[in-house]
Amino acid sequence: MPRQIGLKDIHVAILKSDDSQGVVYETPIKLERAINAKISPKANTENIYSDDSVEDIITAFEGIDVEIEVNQLSLASRALLQGSKIVKGILIENKDDMAPTLALGFKSKKSNGKYRYVWLLKGQFELASDDYDTEAEKPKAQSAKLKGKFYSRDYDGNYRFIADEGIEGADSDVINSWFLSVPSEPNKTE
Repeated sequence: MPRQIGLKDIHVAILKSDDSQGVVYETPIKLERAINAKISPKANTENIYSDDSVEDIITAFEGIDVEIEVNQLSLASRALLQGSKIVKGILIENKDDMAPTLALGFKSKKSNGKYRYVWLLKGQFELASDDYDTEAEKPKAQSAKLKGKFYSRDYDGNYRFIADEGIEGADSDVINSWFLSVPSEPNKTE
């Protein structure tokens, strides 16, 4: 089985609505160049005991912790992710800024040359942290790190879509348009 060996094309799409009528996203926007991403699903589990042993285990999905590192974070990307504004080229961050709810997509190259495509469907990022370092004899480039929390959609309970390129049954139309819009759940075919 091929292993993941790359990461690229990080995109975000603002979630405009998520209710019993459906889900609507804005057109995805590509962020800066990807360095790494850590996606950590979380679940709460509870053991149910009877007759001095575990009878059942109940598990509830809690959400996904996301950590992403990009080569830089432009003022426009930072404003988008934090709900800040830019006026005459100056990023203005305010205590009342509200980070938008959005989807996060990317692709990861596999050792067989094909890609795995991922969309996390609903979440928010925290305020971006900044690292600055004085210039020395040996330059040390700084990168931008983002942390976020993602969770399931209200409409259908889905929280993530994953597609592998080149496997039997994969819908090439969906994969080819992966970053043009957040994909909808495919219809089952008999």
